[in-house]
Amino acid sequence: MTEAEKQSYNPFLPLNEYVPDGEPHVFGDRVYLFGSHDKEGGESFCLLDYVVWSAPVDDLGSWTNTGVTYSARQDPLYEEGKNCSLYAPDVVQGNDGRYYLYYCLSGFKGDGGYRNPVSVAVSDKPDGKYSYLGFVRTPDGKPYLHYVCFDPAVINDQGTIRLYYGTCYPFDEYGKVLNKLVFSKVKRTMFGREAEMGAVTVELEDDMLTVRGEARRIIPTKTKKTPFAGHAFFEGSSIRKVGDTYYFIYSSLLNHELVYAISKKPDRDFQYGGTIISTGDIGLDGREAKDRLNHTGTTHGSIECINGQWYVFYHRMTHNSAYSRQACAEKITIEPDGSIRQVPVTSCGLNRGSLKAEGTYPSAIACVLTDGHMEHCGNGSPRKKHPNHTNQGDQHFITGIMDNTLIGFRYFSFTGKQKLTLETRGQGAGEFQISTKMGGEAIGSIRVTSAEEWQADSGEIVFPTEEAPLYLTYKGSGNKDLLSISFT
Repeated sequence: MTEAEKQSYNPFLPLNEYVPDGEPHVFGDRVYLFGSHDKEGGESFCLLDYVVWSAPVDDLGSWTNTGVTYSARQDPLYEEGKNCSLYAPDVVQGNDGRYYLYYCLSGFKGDGGYRNPVSVAVSDKPDGKYSYLGFVRTPDGKPYLHYVCFDPAVINDQGTIRLYYGTCYPFDEYGKVLNKLVFSKVKRTMFGREAEMGAVTVELEDDMLTVRGEARRIIPTKTKKTPFAGHAFFEGSSIRKVGDTYYFIYSSLLNHELVYAISKKPDRDFQYGGTIISTGDIGLDGREAKDRLNHTGTTHGSIECINGQWYVFYHRMTHNSAYSRQACAEKITIEPDGSIRQVPVTSCGLNRGSLKAEGTYPSAIACVLTDGHMEHCGNGSPRKKHPNHTNQGDQHFITGIMDNTLIGFRYFSFTGKQKLTLETRGQGAGEFQISTKMGGEAIGSIRVTSAEEWQADSGEIVFPTEEAPLYLTYKGSGNKDLLSISFT
């Protein structure tokens, strides 16, 4: 086993696994990743049943799963042939010690397609198998449909079970442009009224199903002249309690970022905090959306403390669409004042430090991939074909590399002069210019020629003896694929 194989990198699950909308939770001595489940190269969101991956808290490179933990067919609202998908879930340990799975099912017989209740399943173990329990309901047993029930999150707050959920297309001047361009039809057919919008919370009884009291909004739906302006709530509710402070993490209407709000109370007074991560590094060091460093789409995730270190979990796009999303994570720091600074996307992820510049790495761990004109596709595919992560059978690689494509890996621990080998194929000829600074002067290059099969080309590169990124910029003709990079 090479040094590269012993480490953890992004994406941290096997390359043929697609678990977006991640909710990480530590139970006992393991961290569990709960999320929806995309199909490799799929044509829509969440086409597969739930699986739960987990790893020892002291070995975040060893993820395993126990197979399917819950099937959409267990839900009584499921209809064969109606695209009934299991959307983003969350899991909490109840006061009885069992584990409760909260989710929303799409494509069912409800009112307008999204007027569905939150469903609940239960298991004796965090990674299942789960059995259907019921739907969140009013005290008289009716489905609880106050606000739009979507993307549920749940917390056991010292014995009090709190459910968070909702979605929002803001109805103020910030939202009007997006509603007109993108969401107007969706808003009319699925939601309709401003009164149904918002990020909300409600308490549950110990049966984990019956609501106690009424749901209430926790952050504004109209953001003009508030700190939330420009980062209004869209979807992806998640809740964490750090000390005596509640952190509400969500996907903003910008769709490419996870942001947070904080409060000393679980159901009110939340104040905007900032961006934790953008999948295109937008906003980091002043980067504008037009200069995004990756194809961006939906994002959804949360934060978790694992073995003393805080991380943010999120997902990235692959296959030039929004339908095959892979789980990634980054280290974050919660400052003494409670703030969280935005972090860049990296290839290191859950690794203890930078990756060793030794052995062979799959190109799929590239965290920067841009032709200089990457798009945000939202819930679909870009208008044009761009370089992207893809697969053919068991091979996972970068495709669509053309002149001026930039591929970046953050970060490696270099040891000076080394041979760098690139495994490529495709039509055309040119060179990959090597740099350790984005836009910086090349410190070497590797020539590549036209080839139908994978071929290895190498160059001697004098790297700095320090931690640094590795950037490859293709200069040449044709359309190239990159399978791997190797250091010797």
